[in-house]
Amino acid sequence: MYTAQGVLAKEQHVAQYAPFVKRIAYLLMAKLPASVDVDDLIQNGMIGLLDALDRYEEGLGAQFETYAVQRIRGAMLDGLRENDWLPRSVRREMRLVEAAIRKLEHEHGRAPSEGELAAALDMSLAGYQKLLLEARGHQLVYIEDLTDGSGDDYLERHAPATNLDPLALLEEADMHAMLVAAINSLPEREKLMMALYYEQDLNLREIGEVLEVSESRVCQLHSQAVARLRACVTGDGKPLGAVPRNRAAAGVGH
Repeated sequence: MYTAQGVLAKEQHVAQYAPFVKRIAYLLMAKLPASVDVDDLIQNGMIGLLDALDRYEEGLGAQFETYAVQRIRGAMLDGLRENDWLPRSVRREMRLVEAAIRKLEHEHGRAPSEGELAAALDMSLAGYQKLLLEARGHQLVYIEDLTDGSGDDYLERHAPATNLDPLALLEEADMHAMLVAAINSLPEREKLMMALYYEQDLNLREIGEVLEVSESRVCQLHSQAVARLRACVTGDGKPLGAVPRNRAAAGVGH
């Protein structure tokens, strides 16, 4: 369908470029936690596509695809940032928890207990558990984690890539192996809770029934488990019992 000026109507353009939006979404998904819904990325990307169709002017020296990819990726990233809702004050406190976990693991050679963490943070046990409850929704990776410190956004640099260089593949495999080792090093109750939540798809109430604890206690265990994992993969801590791995060994399959 064409307009009176012989130009494809917007609906035709949207249908033509919808696969383009999906491709960008799946490339971006490769750099994001599994909790992100690809359909949400695609929906935000379609908004970016419509914006690009409205704003694009021919004759400015850029092909439409080149212009549109910036608008589409930008809309996807904006959507991710809007959903990153945990208050920054709570996130700052959870980073202190992560630092305490790394310090105590280094000192004692084992995962610290809640009581030890509360003492290290100069908090009462009840206060520490209240913080864990407030940190419901704490994530393994935040958008702000994916930066290089110079203001250059990690996702902006890596999302368009159609393939990864060998070094990047090794680094991603190494991160995957580190995360697996970190999960294996969790205290047994936290490891079981994570398995029930992420592998068995049980909700917090159902997990509480299995563990014979309250739903709020499950929430606390989840926040603490995520803090332990972040202490490993976002800092210089290494999972307990992990064997140092060289870059050649990092190529183990995902």
